[in-house]
Amino acid sequence: MRNSDPSQNNSNNNNNSVLPPEPSPKLTRQQIYDRIRQSSKDEYILSEMIRLGFWQKDRTKPSIAEKFIEKRSALLSRLRELTRLNRLYQDPEKALLALHKTRKKAALEKREQIRINHNLARYEKALRWHKKQQTHFTYLGDAGYGDKALTAGLQQTTCDTARLTAHGLPAFSHVGELADAMGISTSELRFLCYQKDVSTVSHYQHFALSKKTGGTRLISAPMPRMKRAQYWLLDNVLNLLPIHDAAHGFIQGRSIVTNAKPHTNKQVVINLDLKDFFPSITYPRVKGIFKQSGYSEALATTFALIATKSDTQAVEMDGQTYHIANGKRELPQGSPCSPAITNVLCRRLDARLQGMAHKLGFTYTRYADDLTFSSDETDKIQYVLWRCQRIVTDEGFTLHPDKTRVMRKHQKQEVTGIVVNDGLSVDRPTLKRFRAVVRQIELDGHYGKHWGTGELFQSLTGYANFVAMVAPEKGIPLQKQVAHLKRQYNIPVAAGKITALNKRLFRLKAAKGEAPREAWWQPAEKPAPVLALTQQQMDAQKQQARQAAKANQANTHSAHPEMAPDHTNPAFISGGNETNTASPNRFGSPVVWTVVVVLLLLKIFVY
Repeated sequence: MRNSDPSQNNSNNNNNSVLPPEPSPKLTRQQIYDRIRQSSKDEYILSEMIRLGFWQKDRTKPSIAEKFIEKRSALLSRLRELTRLNRLYQDPEKALLALHKTRKKAALEKREQIRINHNLARYEKALRWHKKQQTHFTYLGDAGYGDKALTAGLQQTTCDTARLTAHGLPAFSHVGELADAMGISTSELRFLCYQKDVSTVSHYQHFALSKKTGGTRLISAPMPRMKRAQYWLLDNVLNLLPIHDAAHGFIQGRSIVTNAKPHTNKQVVINLDLKDFFPSITYPRVKGIFKQSGYSEALATTFALIATKSDTQAVEMDGQTYHIANGKRELPQGSPCSPAITNVLCRRLDARLQGMAHKLGFTYTRYADDLTFSSDETDKIQYVLWRCQRIVTDEGFTLHPDKTRVMRKHQKQEVTGIVVNDGLSVDRPTLKRFRAVVRQIELDGHYGKHWGTGELFQSLTGYANFVAMVAPEKGIPLQKQVAHLKRQYNIPVAAGKITALNKRLFRLKAAKGEAPREAWWQPAEKPAPVLALTQQQMDAQKQQARQAAKANQANTHSAHPEMAPDHTNPAFISGGNETNTASPNRFGSPVVWTVVVVLLLLKIFVY
């Protein structure tokens, strides 16, 4: 039968609109008792009624009974606390013991908090230092100039943006950005720049080359990691700095040919040589170049340390090789940065020498450390030599006294190995001897033949290329002859130490800040500091880990009931061995034990 009472329908609708109470975890009897002790029985009942929806907590006008229950519960709690304190203070010894425990607990808590604060302060300090080391250099060694002279400027990181923009140079706010642009870590850049008086690691390989005029020239070739940083510095900074038009050495588009061409068909040619050119350019002068270009003190110091090196002596002791620094840092002869630095540094020298030469009617060019003057006027040679001596000395260099040559028209006039009497040409006797050696190799073979001081075919190729650069009509046939001889005798090409790295590709990738190859090893970064924990904190972590493991185990059993142990299984009760349930009792039945005990008692009474 359908119910027609509208009031009953409304009540049903109202009941349906009331949401069911939120589910709550089921409390044990002990937990209920604990809650009643904390407040009161009435308050607990009231809270349960509110939770189950029988009482509205947000009622605007609470009833007197609700307020009375809350007030009574608060008073009862306070009364119980006062009663406990009264019982405690009635016994002085217990009161003192309680006071001692309270103070001891407070002292231990304070001591624990002090340990935590100390560990936190030490961690924050170490973290700040770790972050600073990622972006700044604080110490890079003494570099032969004293700790303060090198370290003091590392804190100055402000660049002159206007100067950098005028030269088109890249700007960096700190050393970390420079390392990122190079494609290396800050730790590796610090390793390349750090100066030690005694070190087991050298960033350069040293070997000697024979000079044409006699003697040897010490070459310091950088190792691949140092060369990578120097290539980046060369292509991204040094090649963007302005140089003088009179400089022709190690500049793209210029060569010994362009250096010699302005001096052809002259009445007099003067050659001068700067003594110890690269070693005379020391660390402060190199640093000044970057400082004047607009870089900060820290970046200028970093660039100068990359471009210079100390003269070292290798000493072996106990099977270990030590590299001992003997002097100040200077430009190494063999670094890709050294020629570019000399061109930038000699810009004012070139300007002064060219101005002097122009006033006296001479033409001036410079190729590295070779100074050349030429003119059709021969009456001002002494003026040129005297003024050149004054200017060179004033700029911090020294003329080599044994390499000053004045060549007149009737003599062989030679500029950087090229004869310039009547245009550009090579030395005729040398060219004849070269053709004779090539002809002898064609007829008799290459055994016993030599040219220059190096390997035979490499030396022949080098001289043929030189002739082709000066006089292509003579040099190209010689190049073909040498190439034919190498194919004829199947001369192998010696593999280099980094054959996997093409020289041109190596430089291009270094300039872009990329690793030269995929398997390029990178040193690991120093890990960040870790916050030290007190013993209580470690114990709390272990307790949390155990609780988490128990919770995970419980969740696993609830999700997979078949994995939970069955406590009703006889095999579980007997220790997991199901055969124990079917096996007879090893100790016999209770009746047998009763008989044994009675017999023993009778025997005791008889005796």
